[in-house]
Amino acid sequence: MTPAKPAPEPAPSPAPSPAPSPAPVSRRTRLRRRVSRLPLRRRLVAGFVLVMLVLLTSAGGFVYWRVEYALDRGLDDDLSTAASTLATRVGEDGEVSAPLTGTPVAAWQVLDADGQVLDSSTPGEVPLLPVTELPTDHAAGDTVTEDVGSLLPADAGAVRVRAVALGTSGTGRPAWLLVAVDRAHRDEALRELVLQLSLTSLGALVVSGFVGDLLARAALRPVERYRTRALQIADGAKGGLALRLDVPPDRDDEITRLGATFNHLLDVLAVALEREQRFVRDAGHELRTPLTLLRTRIQLTLRRERSTEELRAALRELEVDVDALAELASVLLAGAAPESLGSGTDADATARAVLRDYAALVPGDDLRTDLGAPGARVSPPPSSLSRTLVNLLDNARAHGAAPVTVTSRTDAGHYVLAVADAGPGMPPALLATATERFVRGDEARGRAGSGLGLSLVAGLLPPGGELRLCQRGEHRVEGPGSAGAPPCAHTDAFTVTVVLPLVTGPPPGTGSGPGATAGPTA
Repeated sequence: MTPAKPAPEPAPSPAPSPAPSPAPVSRRTRLRRRVSRLPLRRRLVAGFVLVMLVLLTSAGGFVYWRVEYALDRGLDDDLSTAASTLATRVGEDGEVSAPLTGTPVAAWQVLDADGQVLDSSTPGEVPLLPVTELPTDHAAGDTVTEDVGSLLPADAGAVRVRAVALGTSGTGRPAWLLVAVDRAHRDEALRELVLQLSLTSLGALVVSGFVGDLLARAALRPVERYRTRALQIADGAKGGLALRLDVPPDRDDEITRLGATFNHLLDVLAVALEREQRFVRDAGHELRTPLTLLRTRIQLTLRRERSTEELRAALRELEVDVDALAELASVLLAGAAPESLGSGTDADATARAVLRDYAALVPGDDLRTDLGAPGARVSPPPSSLSRTLVNLLDNARAHGAAPVTVTSRTDAGHYVLAVADAGPGMPPALLATATERFVRGDEARGRAGSGLGLSLVAGLLPPGGELRLCQRGEHRVEGPGSAGAPPCAHTDAFTVTVVLPLVTGPPPGTGSGPGATAGPTA
């Protein structure tokens, strides 16, 4: 029996590559990030104080340098006078022939080239300046001036020393004359000056920080006010997008320009929002009846068993309705009629098709028609005329009472389409604003509707068209109208009339329009 071969060992999987370590962040970058997290007001104040610190330090340094220069020049004059006098009294052996009197010199010494003290005004063998600090290559009359002792902290033995080369060399021969004056008064004056400048600068920084904070608060106060108002607008406070920032009209700076720009942005947003809301309202209002008709047609089709040919006919009818619905959606999206004014629409034929479809929505004898203008042609396209009639019918059913009567006639070169109902009508005070958007009477508040129907009809009027609202001698006319339009025929019923100029000339070629839909199949 052949032994089984051992299974090959699996190849070791490659070790996962270590994740790349993040790039190191420099200290300068970390500082910049830390500063950027501070409030803007603190950054402004800190920047203002820092600039003031640099300016005060520079000004203090300049003042200190000028005062020090003036004080040192006075000391140097005394040193020059004393050195020139003593230089004439130094003998060949380095001894001074006569003492120096009547000068502010604190001490003097005569040194040889090796730095040994040959003569001095005070006992001691320590040179005022080490010879190592003096130049080795010098000529007679060369001078070196040095300060010995510190200014801070105060040094009681601080002096200013001038070394004058005497022009000789060798051990025991005078090579340098050192003259020193006391610096006590000079150093005291400089220390007092430093103290005064420090206190003054510190006070100036405190005052500048306080004033800078006040200025920053005052400058940013309008920004905070704008932020609060913007938050109110965003949170839907009373007034909503009607709220605006309070921008002073008599100012023109960066903050007021920011406020004016923000107000302009709010105006643009309000217009866009109003356009969007208007589209939603118009879509809801305009699509309600076509969708109801489409639903009714489908219900009638499904009421009983049908043959294949009948189903095809019903689908063709539904296709026409869907096309009309799609065209209406295009109108709402574009905000204009789908067609420009053409050579003429058969008004009665379009109205008859709309009424035939609409009859499926009303019971019994609630809808009466008397179309008496066959062949009358008007400029609005069939879709606009259909929308006008549907809106008038919806308005009569929602706010009036049955029966609703639709009549048409031609008079004085105009097509007159009237929709009357048997309801109580409209209060005379409401007639003046009835065609405005969202205007509704008090008695209509509890009924369905949005107050858009008559305003949409007014918006569909072509040039020369009129919309008339008539009731018991009271009427309201909307639209430019045209010369020779027939007068109103007032009755007790509330009547909405659309008057359109007739289109003259040969009729266009026949064809099915958007409003020429077939009636529902029984």
